[in-house]
Amino acid sequence: MKLIKAIIKPFKLDDVREALSAIGIQGITVSEVKGFGRQKGHTELYRGAEYVVDFLPKVKVETAVSDDQVEAVIEAIRAAANTGKIGDGKIFVMPIEQAIRIRTGESGNEAL
Repeated sequence: MKLIKAIIKPFKLDDVREALSAIGIQGITVSEVKGFGRQKGHTELYRGAEYVVDFLPKVKVETAVSDDQVEAVIEAIRAAANTGKIGDGKIFVMPIEQAIRIRTGESGNEAL
């Protein structure tokens, strides 16, 4: 089992959700986050004063999947979140040692 975390642009969330649904992913967790990478933020003008926005708004999408779904999920997220511009985001894949469904007590892939 793997935990896949993707940091994406907020306006791409619906596209990513639809792409994951299309390949049979049933559950995701979404968090609004802020951060920066190579973009290093940007400057904005407000009432005539220029100021630096260091942290840009992003969305973190997390889903737990079985090992055989990993490549399909990565490709679905990558294709749906891609704009071709800087700041499209990152995808991280981490191993899951154990998963347990609280309601039924199921564990492993059955808990996903």
